[in-house]
Amino acid sequence: MSSSLPGSREMPASRYDLSTYWGRVKHSADISDPRTLFTSNASLENAKNLITRYKEGTIPTMSPELWQAKKIVDSTLHPDTGLPVFLPFRMSSFVLSNLVVTAGMLTPNLTTFGTIGWQIANQSLNVAINFSNANKSTPMATSSIIQSYFLAVGASCGVAVGLNSLVPRLRGLSPSTRTLLGRLVPFAAVASAGALNVFLMRGEEIRQGIYVYPAESETARLKREAAGLPLEPLGKSKKAATIAVAETAVSRVLNSSPIMVIPPLVLVQLQQTEWLQARPRLVLPINLGLILTTSLFALPLALAAFPQRQAVRATSLEKEFWEVGGEGGMVEFNRGI
Repeated sequence: MSSSLPGSREMPASRYDLSTYWGRVKHSADISDPRTLFTSNASLENAKNLITRYKEGTIPTMSPELWQAKKIVDSTLHPDTGLPVFLPFRMSSFVLSNLVVTAGMLTPNLTTFGTIGWQIANQSLNVAINFSNANKSTPMATSSIIQSYFLAVGASCGVAVGLNSLVPRLRGLSPSTRTLLGRLVPFAAVASAGALNVFLMRGEEIRQGIYVYPAESETARLKREAAGLPLEPLGKSKKAATIAVAETAVSRVLNSSPIMVIPPLVLVQLQQTEWLQARPRLVLPINLGLILTTSLFALPLALAAFPQRQAVRATSLEKEFWEVGGEGGMVEFNRGI
């Protein structure tokens, strides 16, 4: 992100009002825009150069070109490391990377082997995305990553296989209701294991804490920038890390809910029509289309549930931060995505 580039002058966080939900939705749509995946290395370097010049004071004001540069950088670089996030694991690639895996999990009448295979594929992708976009102020050991991965895979497979075996035994329900519940089993597995995955993959943050920074007034920020000073962290907070990881887990569930619920419910209704029954080969492309359309709308709505640059009262964190909060007694931290 632009915050990781050189220069003491901070860029505006967004062209939209991030204090409002819909402002964050528009901002999230920017950073998850799949079109940024086609940015060339030369375009990325040009965008970084423009932002660096702004942060160093060479460019005085924001312009449409600068906003586009910020969009490219924010959707490509990690805010802590300043390095490009591996392309398939960027949030701008989230919809495309998840499309095939989600379609596989939502395939009707999967065998137990198929269910386990697609859940493993989904959790593998989740681990990669969570790790790639986590707050990097607290690195995670390779052994912890491996352990977390197997725990998440075990949880998702256990929920999916367990519910798949339970639904047919619900004799008191009509066949259509059992079919409907069977289509929703992947949602239960993905939602529960997805939240667990976030906590497991980012558990080191909770154990060691993440950096928090004093909130600044506009006057204080301009004064610091004029002196050429960077914004220094106040220290690491475990409570801030807990908030960051919990909010990220909730946003992942909010994202998976419509994707794993709406397409199978719509597909069940369509499969009861004579038109689709006469054209069974269209089931797969229709399923993919439903998943893609739902994903494109669901992702920015879920990402916007909580600000990425989170601000909380210093008194809500450890006692060491109570007296060192910034503007209004607030501190800030990078939540991660």
